[in-house]
Amino acid sequence: MRTFLAAVSMLSALPLGRFCPTETELQRSQNLFPAAGLLFGVLLGCAAWGLIYLQLPLLPTAMLLALLPEALTKGFHLDGLADTADGFLSGRSRERKLEIMRDSRTGSMGVAAIFALLGMKFALFGSIPAAALPVVAGIMMLSGRCGIVLYNAMSRYARPDGLGAIWFRRRPVVGIVLALLLPGVVAWWFFGPAAGGAFVGALLLFTFIWSRVTRAVIGGATGDTIGCCEELCELLTLAWGVAL
Repeated sequence: MRTFLAAVSMLSALPLGRFCPTETELQRSQNLFPAAGLLFGVLLGCAAWGLIYLQLPLLPTAMLLALLPEALTKGFHLDGLADTADGFLSGRSRERKLEIMRDSRTGSMGVAAIFALLGMKFALFGSIPAAALPVVAGIMMLSGRCGIVLYNAMSRYARPDGLGAIWFRRRPVVGIVLALLLPGVVAWWFFGPAAGGAFVGALLLFTFIWSRVTRAVIGGATGDTIGCCEELCELLTLAWGVAL
């Protein structure tokens, strides 16, 4: 239970009282990121169902569903997306890119990336039938956290130090199994085996490609590229939902 709470504390801003995880619990928490994602998926799915039950028009519902995940995390992963965009699109050397990504200030490319991501999420949510919104929203939250585990398992840490380094000391075997199993089972349950298999395959392919891209550009993963991966996995899920 403490490991699960450590996962929740790392991935969200949910209040956990005086709970303070140890370094060992934080390291092990990656194995339960998919379980935490399942919890977040239930929360956002219930929120989507509530908005539909209240008969809120589709476009305001889509906007709220695009913003609520960022409220849950206080924009933690969105900040990683912005920092990654600033660094990767700077055209500088590897060392300089890492320095730019560590800078707390957000540049023009980061702002553009945030607007583009939220705009695409809004457009995709608005393109999904209302009856399917709760399920797709829930799978989106789940797949984002599963994507983190798969990406980390395929990557190496690009910096000599940093908080994210604790997740690369050993492979999260349990987390990998859950990251491949849970999204497939949920998608299969609601949309059929073909849709579930296609979704897991797309998630696995994307995280592999992203791990190769980050290794080529900066030598591996950082906390920012992990957050960026989570946001892009959510976007991939919504595109899959529209395709269905």
